[in-house]
Amino acid sequence: MTHPLIPALFEIANPIARDLGLEIVEIVFQTNKRPPVLRVDIRNLDSDTGLEDCEKMSRALETALDSAEILPGAYVLEISSPGISRQLTTDREFTTFKGFAVIVTTREEDGGTKEWRGKLQGRDEGTIYLNQKGRALELARPSIVSVRLDDRR
Repeated sequence: MTHPLIPALFEIANPIARDLGLEIVEIVFQTNKRPPVLRVDIRNLDSDTGLEDCEKMSRALETALDSAEILPGAYVLEISSPGISRQLTTDREFTTFKGFAVIVTTREEDGGTKEWRGKLQGRDEGTIYLNQKGRALELARPSIVSVRLDDRR
């Protein structure tokens, strides 16, 4: 379940990221840790995301969050890049990573799971489309457990 502060955190973080030539990929607020951890995943729009990008975003976002006073008490701010094995969830991510190698996990009728590997071709309301070595593969979205980038390819 998404923390209720996430939309407000996106509103604060998105303009900062835009000004720095970055994009916010994901924000997670882990309140089960002491102190709570606010993790913000960023992506550089022009090149590989580096430590310098994370440092700039961290300084700017920390100042903005302190001014906004929306986070109660102490917290740890972590800025990072999403990494290659990240899960794809949004329409934008499916468009951005079209042609990339992915692993799709489906739930089978017997209750087990199965992994499908291939190049992502896209998705619509009912189906995720893969290319497996030249063969078109269609997987029904209701059976999809997860779609993540494949770091083996």
